[in-house]
Amino acid sequence: MIVVRVQAEDFDYAAEMAALRMRAAGAGALVGFTGLMREMHDGARLTAMTLEHYPGMAERQLTELAQTAAQRWPLLGITILHRHGRLTPGDQIVLVGTASAHRQAAFEAAQFLMDWLKTKAPFWKLEESQDRRHWVASHSTDVAAAERWE
Repeated sequence: MIVVRVQAEDFDYAAEMAALRMRAAGAGALVGFTGLMREMHDGARLTAMTLEHYPGMAERQLTELAQTAAQRWPLLGITILHRHGRLTPGDQIVLVGTASAHRQAAFEAAQFLMDWLKTKAPFWKLEESQDRRHWVASHSTDVAAAERWE
């Protein structure tokens, strides 16, 4: 039911969602979200971003997060893929897919997973522009979004 992967390689959104659909027999709703690397952030044109993670811990925390979602909503399947390494604008970073008998559970669970991924997952982002490199801190809006699920 739960698939979690942390990988350097890109992923095929359509293939991953088709695999989720096959695992989630009886689903009436599939929700998929893909996060992309932005070209602009805080007024700067980005050239690249390096995502670092703690191997083993990242997969474990993402799995625990998916298990929490499965306990809160009647889900038939969950997919979480998160990339690491050097990315450039437009590259896919993350995929969250949820399947349920009904759309509300699938939407809410996907939103919950993304809100918590943005604040709790052990990933660190180093953004690069033409003249600067800096580590990205958590945004208060991301923290507030995650807190609403407590």
